[in-house]
Amino acid sequence: MTDQILKTDVIIIGAGPVGLFAVFELGLLDLKAHLIDILDRPGGQCTELYPEKPIYDIPGLPEVSGQGLTDNLMDQIRPFEPEFHFNQMALKLEKIGDPLWRVTTDANTVIEAPCVVIAAGGGSFTPKKPPIPGIDAYEGKSVFYAVRKMEAFKDKKVIVAGGGDSALDWTLNLQPLTTSMSLVHRRDDFRAAPDSVNKMRKLVEDGAMALHIAQITGLNGEDGQLSSVKMKNKEQGEFEVECDTLLAFYGLTMKLGPVSDFGFDLHDNALIPVDTEKFETSHKGVFAIGDINWYPGKLKLILSGFHESALMAQQAFRYARPDSKLVFRYTTSSTDLKKKLGV
Repeated sequence: MTDQILKTDVIIIGAGPVGLFAVFELGLLDLKAHLIDILDRPGGQCTELYPEKPIYDIPGLPEVSGQGLTDNLMDQIRPFEPEFHFNQMALKLEKIGDPLWRVTTDANTVIEAPCVVIAAGGGSFTPKKPPIPGIDAYEGKSVFYAVRKMEAFKDKKVIVAGGGDSALDWTLNLQPLTTSMSLVHRRDDFRAAPDSVNKMRKLVEDGAMALHIAQITGLNGEDGQLSSVKMKNKEQGEFEVECDTLLAFYGLTMKLGPVSDFGFDLHDNALIPVDTEKFETSHKGVFAIGDINWYPGKLKLILSGFHESALMAQQAFRYARPDSKLVFRYTTSSTDLKKKLGV
């Protein structure tokens, strides 16, 4: 159990576009939010699956990329100073008041708030496990699918496997901390940002790290501790690279995850039923917005999630500030709201 319990007004599970816009609607009402997301950055599906893909149905934006929408939302919520807990999955939801909830993550972060908002899209992104024989024995000890604390890899002999943004980003970020850094990918073509690829190749050229165009075929080690990784390619055949840590970034799949154990009577075993007045679930003080929820006529659009966020925030205020009067105001005319937004 962690020594510190964090307290806030609202806990948001999911930092995709709908979760981010919820921060804005809550912030207008002076409600503070903490966000939990299994990914290492905000944006959810927009940044993880289609960062450069155009989106055409966001009001007022005839065309915007997934990354562009995320960047705009982050700019919009900056005045409200939300707290983010990335690379973490919400594991447990406990009722401790009326309403008061405690959320515990797999990184042992514990947060308490009168309101919880589930904005998890289609569920939690779960790392794809590479088809490497015997990998289970090393997981959590010397094989990892995410970076929680960079310092944990200081002075390690690290191999990063993968060719996307996460693989390249962590290769570049961790390289200065490690004793040795190697990147392995099955082909000499990467799905990451060109600037990251260029920086990686410069490090290889300078002898600061190694690049192996190969397929990982096996692992060597004892009691969960790696000593080397087996690889194979056409030029060298089978060979081994010494290491004590493997970071595998083979992509992500989406599953409902621990949310399915939160006690909801799920629709089609996958969606959380809500009312259409407050978008509240069957649990008082717990809301579900965006693609994770269900109600008659539901449309899985970002636009719908934005609308749901606005109505959710009104009820969240009543729970978080039971002794205060809720006053509806427009950002166009309220000097108080403009002050909060810094305009």
